[in-house]
Amino acid sequence: MDIVLQATRRETGARSTLSKLRNQGQLPAVIYGYNVEVTPVALDYKETAKAVQKYGYTSVFKLDIEGKQVNAVLHEVQRDPIKGLVKHVDFLSINMAEELEVDVPVNIVGNSVGVSEGGVLTQPIRELTIKVKPTDIPESIEIDVSDLAMGDSLSIADVRSRINFNILNADEEVLLTITPPVVVDDETAGQGDDGNQDIKATEAPESEN
Repeated sequence: MDIVLQATRRETGARSTLSKLRNQGQLPAVIYGYNVEVTPVALDYKETAKAVQKYGYTSVFKLDIEGKQVNAVLHEVQRDPIKGLVKHVDFLSINMAEELEVDVPVNIVGNSVGVSEGGVLTQPIRELTIKVKPTDIPESIEIDVSDLAMGDSLSIADVRSRINFNILNADEEVLLTITPPVVVDDETAGQGDDGNQDIKATEAPESEN
């Protein structure tokens, strides 16, 4: 099914011009790549947001630029660092018959034995870079951690044969680890380097501009 987004050409200019577009409910964007010159465009913010939320960031979108339709994928997203709203996006025009490199989110599934025993799952890599035809791009890649015990880890080499995609990450990269919980002595609790206290896991920020 085609996911069509209407786009209109826009003039490049000062920041005030971009701000005016955003105030009118438009999303400034640019498209470039296969058979397309670098073209600044504007899309309806709400319609674009709905399409991305429904079909995912890895989907192939058909941009209708004043009657000319181009197959494209989201290549870069710029957000306001304070409000979190999307300010600008880059679309990459693609050849549907050729493979392309794309970053796909890793989705952890299963209940790890190590975590059930009190271990902590750490995930250094949240996306895998794969080479795939546009029609075969997955929304995410699932990694089952059910068999991982305390102290175990998974590298790219460990999962390469399980995944039906050409993974471009290096074999030695570590996807995740199950580490023992940190035991705090009551007598030393609260002492030590302030910079090492109250460390919390957060989601990786999305790319900007």
